[in-house]
Amino acid sequence: MATTRGPGEDVQEAGRLAAGGVSSDHGRRLGGKITSSDPPREILKRSDHLLLCCITLLSSQYWNAWVRNPARGLVEICLMHPLDVVKTRFQIQRGKTDPTSYKSLGDSFRTIFRTEGWFGFYKGILPPIMAETPKRAVKFFTFEQYKKLLGHASLSPGLTFAVAGLGSGLTEAVVVNPFEVVKVSLQANRNAFTEQPSTFVQAWRIITADGLGFRGLNKGLTATLGRHGVFNMVYFGFYFNVKNIIPVNEEPTLEFLRKFGIGLVSGTIASMINIPFDVAKSRIQGPQPEPGKIKYRTCFKTMATVYKEEGFLALYKGLVPKIMRLGPGGAVMLLVYEYAYAWLQENW
Repeated sequence: MATTRGPGEDVQEAGRLAAGGVSSDHGRRLGGKITSSDPPREILKRSDHLLLCCITLLSSQYWNAWVRNPARGLVEICLMHPLDVVKTRFQIQRGKTDPTSYKSLGDSFRTIFRTEGWFGFYKGILPPIMAETPKRAVKFFTFEQYKKLLGHASLSPGLTFAVAGLGSGLTEAVVVNPFEVVKVSLQANRNAFTEQPSTFVQAWRIITADGLGFRGLNKGLTATLGRHGVFNMVYFGFYFNVKNIIPVNEEPTLEFLRKFGIGLVSGTIASMINIPFDVAKSRIQGPQPEPGKIKYRTCFKTMATVYKEEGFLALYKGLVPKIMRLGPGGAVMLLVYEYAYAWLQENW
């Protein structure tokens, strides 16, 4: 596979990094028996990726690293969520005539802090926290499955990565869209944090008012499909194609920086390409200009309306905070995936 280079010192080093510095012979058999810390490897097959992931997660190293230490994903969300709130606010404001519009990125931070307090930057944070584990699992698991499936087609390796990324993004969008509907509705609320409803109350209000369908908890699904599908297509396609072109560096630090740099550029380019879908999604899932009247319904019609009324650049609202969040965030996510996948390939 293009994502691994086979057994070697670099993969072993990646394994030690992914396992938190624990050597790869952890849990080896003693006296022909399997120790309590060693998962039942005999029942595994290389092709059974789902079972592999489940058992690996329950092994002592991965349980401690990912489940009992949720700080990895939680810290990223807590650090980056203020940028997500600002991005959503920019995307739902309707030009300079909007009385609630922000003049600049700095003005948005100052205004939110002044009128809503520190907690205003963390509105809608619970839905992404709840969606973090299934979202990441679906993204990378389905990417591998689509890539394996496309291996039977006569596609070039570069196109295979892009199409597999598109498929993983579309699948991921179906999982995260209900969480996004609740998140955007909470982020758009400009009342003080203590005055806005809780996540569960807001979700219940959406369900009771509009149901679970495309006008309720799943509204904006087509825009979410476009956002995640295009992002993952560019994200995975660019990363793995460019990574295979730029020579591998034997120095571990330089190799880490090589992958981080490619991941950073991948996340940045993907954010720049998919943001019109993100703007359409925020308009559909956010508050409508006139209460009781739905102006933004479908993805491409919303894009056309925004372009007609506010101009081409309106389709790129919130781009700066989006890149600030998903550029480095995308690099870190791919590095974790690379090193964890290499460790699994080497040890399982």
